[in-house]
Amino acid sequence: SNRMNDGNDGRGWRPTRAVELVAGTPPGGGQDRPARALIGVLEKHHLLDVPVNLTNIAGRGGGNAWDHLRRHRGDAHVLAINSPTVISNKLLGVATADYSDLTPLANLYTEYPIFIVRAASPIGDIGALIRQLRDAASVPIALATAIGNPNHIALARLTQHAGGDVKALKIEVFDSARYAIAHVLDGKAELGVITAVSAVPELAECRLRTLTLSAPRRLGGVFEGVPTLIESGIDCKVGMWRGLVAPGAIPEDAVAFWTNVLSAAVATEEWRAELQKKYWADTFTAGAEERAFLDDERAVTTAALRDLGLVP
Repeated sequence: SNRMNDGNDGRGWRPTRAVELVAGTPPGGGQDRPARALIGVLEKHHLLDVPVNLTNIAGRGGGNAWDHLRRHRGDAHVLAINSPTVISNKLLGVATADYSDLTPLANLYTEYPIFIVRAASPIGDIGALIRQLRDAASVPIALATAIGNPNHIALARLTQHAGGDVKALKIEVFDSARYAIAHVLDGKAELGVITAVSAVPELAECRLRTLTLSAPRRLGGVFEGVPTLIESGIDCKVGMWRGLVAPGAIPEDAVAFWTNVLSAAVATEEWRAELQKKYWADTFTAGAEERAFLDDERAVTTAALRDLGLVP
């Protein structure tokens, strides 16, 4: 193995230069938000001796960001935000690799998909949406940020429940939920399927309405009173988890270093406040538990995509 033999001073691996944290969505997007929140906590609590620089490499639902990591094999100074597309991209043929050639460090939290319409939309509630989705092609849909992601899986489950053809769905995919929201507000799409926090400003201003959401239980705040898919008899609580991943073949003591730093970061008051403010569910795991989680997710996602006829 290529373990670094500098563990004898009791300190083991430490970053010796600035760390690069890569987000696979544009500024404000779903992978950018946790990157900024994490950097804020690391800086405020001086959890690192070196600066952390954020790089946005958008495209392919994070695929371009993880390819950047693959070019830095063995270097624990380069990290990226991890999300479910690290699994679905490979299954869908969008990428040739998944997380198995990278080093998963931790799962930070999960955010859940919401189904939004314009405030004045004729689709009044989830019942009306189900009726509409019987004819799947009749609803123009804005989806963030990739085919086969949890937003798409939740949409497909709802469509199947309605008796509609998931393959006939009229979907346009956007690199950021912010772009999908604009598309809905402009009337170019009737329905948006995005992560919950992305639409909070427009929901607070009553420019959008949430019809339903995929989550194990209801969310509070601006989602007060919004029924889950489960409440409507649809077995779906898939969410968009976010984690942290490093390049493959990094030293074992670098994995230990980052696990300690991340455990300290998520224990801070600032991070807890961030979770609450952004409607993020605390699903922190690290180490072997994290790898078991990803392997389980791969099995669940493979089955879901097969069911939905999305796997080529």
